[in-house]
Amino acid sequence: MTTTEPTTRHRLNPRTAVVLVYTAAMCMNGLDSTIVNPALFTIAGDFGQPVSAANTVETAFLVALALALPAAGWLGDRYGTKRVFLGALAVFTAASAACGLAPGLPALVVARAVQGLAGGLLTPVGMTLLFRAFPPHERAKLGKVLIVPTALMPALGPPLGGFLTQHLSWHWLFFVNVPIGVAAVLLGVLGLREHVEGVPGPFDRAGFWLATPGLGLLTYALGFGPSHGWTQPAVAAAAVLGVVLAVAAVVHQLRAPEPLLKLRLLADRAYGTASALAVLTAAGLMGVLFVFPLLYQAALGASALDAGLSVFPEAVGLMLASQLVDRLLPRIGPRRLVVPALLLAAVVFAALAVPGAADNAWLVRGLMFAIGLVLGTAVLTVQLAGFEDVAPPDMGRAMGLFQIVRTLGGALGIAVCAGIIGGHGTGATEPGPYRVAVWATAGLVAVGALIALRLPKDPPQPPPFDDDLDEEAGEEAGEGAAGAPAAG
Repeated sequence: MTTTEPTTRHRLNPRTAVVLVYTAAMCMNGLDSTIVNPALFTIAGDFGQPVSAANTVETAFLVALALALPAAGWLGDRYGTKRVFLGALAVFTAASAACGLAPGLPALVVARAVQGLAGGLLTPVGMTLLFRAFPPHERAKLGKVLIVPTALMPALGPPLGGFLTQHLSWHWLFFVNVPIGVAAVLLGVLGLREHVEGVPGPFDRAGFWLATPGLGLLTYALGFGPSHGWTQPAVAAAAVLGVVLAVAAVVHQLRAPEPLLKLRLLADRAYGTASALAVLTAAGLMGVLFVFPLLYQAALGASALDAGLSVFPEAVGLMLASQLVDRLLPRIGPRRLVVPALLLAAVVFAALAVPGAADNAWLVRGLMFAIGLVLGTAVLTVQLAGFEDVAPPDMGRAMGLFQIVRTLGGALGIAVCAGIIGGHGTGATEPGPYRVAVWATAGLVAVGALIALRLPKDPPQPPPFDDDLDEEAGEEAGEGAAGAPAAG
């Protein structure tokens, strides 16, 4: 069942509202994933705690974010995407204020966990809003919207976090979210349309209690296994229990009549291929962004700041990739765009590990820019093409499942690279192990190029006639139900 709020002539175009509110919310969420890292030492000092204790600030955020993902799609379908999205955004904003006002480390960790729970709902439900507002043949233009929070904001996080901490205080890392969040919530209340898909049957409690802690434990283990040691009791227990719960969750989801996560969606050729590619590309990208700054320091003796800035051109390349997808996807189709892009990305990844490449700072910047350009083109295209055949009633849970596999893929890529470095023993002083890890990420991306051969060959085509779209266009134009919807 779909319910739509009435539209008036004086109301903001709903599609414009979706783009604006989604971008604001996702920029906050993307920025918060990296902005706190430079301030952990200062936070620990202010609270009289060791830096290892302050790391729980980020641990709480990442694990809580993973915990919210399994139920995100169901909540949006059951209670309405507008209601759930704006509710999560309001909680995220309030938690940001609580983080800035925290009197001690325990209060900060709790507020950061609440922020993570809300952030875990924002991404899948927000993308559901966005994809329901634009039919498949119009989604190529969304690359410009998707790329800002996913590429630019995380890249800006560390330098902005360092600047605010040095010139104001670490409290402002969180206070900056408050005015943006309040404005986005108000804009969403006025401009967004409600969509309640309706969910038959009761809530899948068994699926929730299997998938949610399983995903959280796996995230914890993948994040801390390489640094703390896989045999450390907490990490080992989290890994084993997480795998057991994840397997049990998969078995349950495939048998349940109304599962929390519709794993059967993976049987769809385009969506299943896109999900597999999401794992591989996220693993490759997050792995190389993790390991290359370390290689840069090992090969050149560069400072941590120089190493961090060396990967920034990747974000610039990603921004340009959104322009390429907008122009090329409607003309040549997903397969012809993704396969060459992934092959080129694998070559560029491997070039980073060639002995002597890291010695040339400008070559490094050029290669990182190329990674953003070619891999960004592939990632955006996969994200858009994978949902072309997903029916509107399944969009919410399909988006939640996609975010889960992409999150696990990124964590897996970092864990693999960290394991390769640690396994060589000399990784702290010699560049060799870091090069092996970079080559491993190139291999992941190259495998993705083979899987991408299963993507649709032809570009998305507009439907010959769509009553819902025509009715929306007529309402926005103040006319009868005629014509295609105006782009927001």
